[in-house]
Amino acid sequence: MRLPGLPDEETSLPRRPFRDSAILYGVLAAIILVVGIVTGGGVAKTVVIAVAFFVVATGWSWWRFKSKLEEGGGE
Repeated sequence: MRLPGLPDEETSLPRRPFRDSAILYGVLAAIILVVGIVTGGGVAKTVVIAVAFFVVATGWSWWRFKSKLEEGGGE
């Protein structure tokens, strides 16, 4: 059963999925950085966490997009 408004597995890819995901996760990493610094966290620790988040999240998304394209789901 699919919930209204949520994409299903058959949804095609956006026009530029790799770029879009990198931009999205870059913005989210920046938010993590700002929140970490504003709340008094160590700058070095916050930078490491934000960079790690960006790398893992972007890598996961790119891997999933690549898998979907190889399956022929990107049309």
